[in-house]
Amino acid sequence: MAQVQYYGTGRRKTSTARVRLVPGTGQIIINKRNAEDYFPYETQLIIINQPLATTETQGTYDVLVNVDGGGYTGQAGAIRHGIARALLKVDPEYRTPLKREGFLTRDARMVERKKYGLKGARRAPQFSKR
Repeated sequence: MAQVQYYGTGRRKTSTARVRLVPGTGQIIINKRNAEDYFPYETQLIIINQPLATTETQGTYDVLVNVDGGGYTGQAGAIRHGIARALLKVDPEYRTPLKREGFLTRDARMVERKKYGLKGARRAPQFSKR
């Protein structure tokens, strides 16, 4: 008998996370490493557990994640987005609490590009009258 799996793709800044939910004991594996070993800060672990806590499904599913691009914070946000989308496929009833918390919304904020003649996106070269 084939095991049931639920997929979700999450994105944040330049990070993309491909998330699989498999019925299990609540283990979170990110890029073949345990989540506690992968993320250096406790806040990122809290971020990725938010959708599971909201839907009261912690300990019900093993979360298997492939994530690439960006830094730790962007990756944590992408994983949260992917888990929320996968939970929707588990049970469409979860839409209301996940939507209320804002986990289904793709955070569109990106780094603004550097423009020519400037030192950054908006930072102008230092001005001196003399």
